[in-house]
Amino acid sequence: MIRIYLSRVLGEKRMTQAELSRKTGIRPATINEIYHELTERINLEHLDRICEVLDCPLSDLMNYEPNRIKKTGKDLIVEEHRRRKQSR
Repeated sequence: MIRIYLSRVLGEKRMTQAELSRKTGIRPATINEIYHELTERINLEHLDRICEVLDCPLSDLMNYEPNRIKKTGKDLIVEEHRRRKQSR
C-alpha cells in the first residue's frame, strides 16, 4: 500500500491545506483528499507542484508499505471498467 504523509509534512512546515492549495493552484478538495489519504490516484503534475512548494523530495510525501493481503500472484486483482474483481 502507498502511504501518504502530506498531513505530517504540512504540520512540520506549519502550513495549512488552504495555503498549499493557493500556492500550488490545486483545488482545495483535491488537497484534502490527498491529506486524508482518500485518493486512489494522484496527478504527477500535482505531486511536482506540492514537492516544489514544500521544498521536499517525493519520498517525504509517500512511502510503500507491503500489503497485509496480497493483491498479486494467485491473489491477483484484475481491474475491469473501474471495478476491482478478484480473479480465480
